[in-house]
Amino acid sequence: MKIILTEKITRLGNIGDTVEVKTGYARNFLLPNNKALRWSRENVALFEAQKAELQARHENAKKAAEAKVDAVKNAKMYMIRQAGDTGQLYGSVSSRDIARTLKEIANIDVSSAQVMLGSPIKSVGAFDTKIALHPDVIVPIKVYVARTNDEIEALVAGKVLTFGTKKVEEEPKEETTVADESEKSENAAPEEVEK
Repeated sequence: MKIILTEKITRLGNIGDTVEVKTGYARNFLLPNNKALRWSRENVALFEAQKAELQARHENAKKAAEAKVDAVKNAKMYMIRQAGDTGQLYGSVSSRDIARTLKEIANIDVSSAQVMLGSPIKSVGAFDTKIALHPDVIVPIKVYVARTNDEIEALVAGKVLTFGTKKVEEEPKEETTVADESEKSENAAPEEVEK
C-alpha cells in the first residue's frame, strides 16, 4: 500500500515521504495512529496544506524528548531478580520491565516499544540498551540485574561476580563453545601429510 508519512518513523522515512508498506502494517498501525495518510491526489494536497503544522508538532515533540534526556541518563536502572546458582534468572527482564522501572524511578512515561533491548535479559549482569524518546533522540542506558543490592553495588563498581565456576563481568563477553571450536577446525586448512 502506498502511503504518505505524517511523522518520522525510524527505518521507514521522514515526514512527507511517500513509501510503500505492507497493507496490514498500514491498516493496523500507521493509519489508525495518524502516522500516515493513504496516497491519493487529494491526500497529497491535504498533506501539503498541513505540512508546516506537522513539522512544528515534530519539532515540539523532539524538544520535549530532549528535555528528558538527563533524567533518563541519571536514572539508576537496578533490578533485583531471583536467579539460580549459575546466575541464570528464573524469569527474564523484558523491555516492559525496563519501561515500568523508568516510570517508577524517574517518572518518565515510555512504552515498551521505545526500549531498544533486542532480546530479554536472562542472566545476572550489567547490560547496555537504549531508550528512543523520539526517533531523533535515542538515549543509551545501563541496566544492572542482580539477586541482591550487594551484587548490584559490585556490578556498578565494575567488579566480577562469580557463580560456582561461572564469572559474570560488567560487560558479558561472548563465550566460545566446543561446537564453535569444531567448526573452526573443520574450516581450517588441511595439514600436509609427510611422504
